[in-house]
Amino acid sequence: MRGVSRLSQIQDAFQRFLLTADSTIHSHVVGTQRVPVETRLAIYGDGYRSRLIEALQNSFPVLAELLGESEFQTMATGYVNAHESTFFNVRWYGDRLGDFLAADEEYSKAPILAEMARWEWAMAAAFDAADAEPIDIGAFAAVAPEDWAGLQFEWSPSVQVVAVEWNVPQLWKAVTEGGDRPEPAVAPARYVIWRRQLQIYFRALSEAEASVVAAARERHSFGELCVLLCEHFAESEASQHAAGFLRGWVESGLLVGVDSQTED
Repeated sequence: MRGVSRLSQIQDAFQRFLLTADSTIHSHVVGTQRVPVETRLAIYGDGYRSRLIEALQNSFPVLAELLGESEFQTMATGYVNAHESTFFNVRWYGDRLGDFLAADEEYSKAPILAEMARWEWAMAAAFDAADAEPIDIGAFAAVAPEDWAGLQFEWSPSVQVVAVEWNVPQLWKAVTEGGDRPEPAVAPARYVIWRRQLQIYFRALSEAEASVVAAARERHSFGELCVLLCEHFAESEASQHAAGFLRGWVESGLLVGVDSQTED
């Protein structure tokens, strides 16, 4: 068991070297005149950080384009130094980049950068979400009129709702498609992002729709959504608008299930 314990100590020391540059591991590595200990360890240390920076580039390509290669490398190195990887899959490394940029003294002077990071993370999350078959309008054919108020909806795992203060979606689209880039501008809105098959879609939500999307994703019933919409429309129009939103969700492929909470 002594050998196992020693191996564990060496592994822990090597991990501390990769994450914090702790020098304890030096005593366990043999160097030569041609390749000293520092050089051998640097191969692994630099490789570890390079892999994490590469993962950030893959997850935030538009942010990388906006910053430029050199500045992105500087920013990503700072993030790697501040946040070690805690994921078995490196794809999920970078989940706090938006917060990192928003808190940084220099990058926070351009708040659109943090928003772009959050936007790209949501886009990637939508693309990588689990598959689920959308329902069609036929799923409601057998619903009795008295049961509509109790309907609850299951949303596609890919659905993301993102609040922005800047024209991030328009800038992302321009960079991605190679079009003319708009100047950064304040444009508060909420967007829904989702995947259908292998295609990512997004669109802006009105204030009214954003409120019922949030409620519906928290399993509020159709009847409760109608009541909520009375804050935005006349009571006589609320159910009509709720039905319109529901049809739009179904046609876009946002919903993958519908349940009735009506008791027998």
